[in-house]
Amino acid sequence: MSDRRDQQLHFRVSKPELERIRNKMESSGILSIGSYLRKMALDGYCLHLDLPQLRRMAYLLQMCSNNLNQYAKRANECGKIYDADMEDLRTRLDELISIGKQILSRLAEL
Repeated sequence: MSDRRDQQLHFRVSKPELERIRNKMESSGILSIGSYLRKMALDGYCLHLDLPQLRRMAYLLQMCSNNLNQYAKRANECGKIYDADMEDLRTRLDELISIGKQILSRLAEL
């Protein structure tokens, strides 16, 4: 499909229809009515995934990567890493795996 959109479509709707379209557009998280109508016309559905587990997983990934960078810096400076630090990283990674499984489970229900 070409990225260039040089063709136009025009159609009319009633006020109640427009209100329903806008409500569905807002509930799906799409900000542009053109994007929403294009998505609906091409795919027939829009999914708005607001998974708190996904935000938690992104936060934990950020924390783990920050900690991993600190551990690597410490290992390069003094040549050793503390067991408590490694256990903390393992605990966070286990939580990430658990959250990832929950997310996949919820997505499979769709």
